[in-house]
Amino acid sequence: MNLENKNILDPLIKECKKGDRKAQKKLYMLFFPYAKSICLRYTKSEDEAMEILNDGFLKIFTKLDQHLPNQSFKAWARRIFVNTAIDQYRRNTNHRHTLEIEKADTEFIDPEVIDRVSAEEILRIVGNLSPAYRMVFNLYVVEGYNHKEIGKKLGISEGTSKSNLAKARMKLKKMIVELNKEDFSHYG
Repeated sequence: MNLENKNILDPLIKECKKGDRKAQKKLYMLFFPYAKSICLRYTKSEDEAMEILNDGFLKIFTKLDQHLPNQSFKAWARRIFVNTAIDQYRRNTNHRHTLEIEKADTEFIDPEVIDRVSAEEILRIVGNLSPAYRMVFNLYVVEGYNHKEIGKKLGISEGTSKSNLAKARMKLKKMIVELNKEDFSHYG
């Protein structure tokens, strides 16, 4: 189903604003796969993703009056789920183990290696990054935030954001190369 279909969403949202539980359940079920895909990008476990997802839906249902009719509901909901993931990251202070680096590894990676890696494997690899690196990587690469915005959202310096992105990229590169070696080691 198209998550942007206003003919279906507008009446559903209207009923949700009235507190209609059936409408809320329908909206939840409609957006569940989309929301879960967002939450999984920011966590290492499905349990943690479900916690973010449920917190995000709670925010959506309590703040539905803030959604403007001319605004994309899908984009509005996405922002809530991303911000909920950021909030959880900030609450979890044990993720503050980041280092500044001067330069990133610029080792070349063969594009054919990346072509052999499936989207599912890439998501799993990104999920193996430390929480700090995963958060910055997703905010920068997937959500399109700049380093100044990321720093402000996460309470870190712009330089730390750049450093975390560079380190995330280096680690991803190494993991992709290792995955490729594993895939082809049984041939030789």
